[in-house]
Amino acid sequence: MKNQTLEAMIWVCIYAGLFVLGIGVWFSRHHLAAGVTLLCLGGALVAAGVLLIWLRSRRPS
Repeated sequence: MKNQTLEAMIWVCIYAGLFVLGIGVWFSRHHLAAGVTLLCLGGALVAAGVLLIWLRSRRPS
């Protein structure tokens, strides 16, 4: 995988995760189980993005 592709995946994971977290916060007021599920999914996406940032920092340019 090229570094440019990895960088695109990083930003997609982070922004999608933050979006899903926001939806989860809003949705938890209406349906708690679905809101918590969305919060967990969004948190996992953000964590994956952070992990990919760390992986990218260890790769050569």
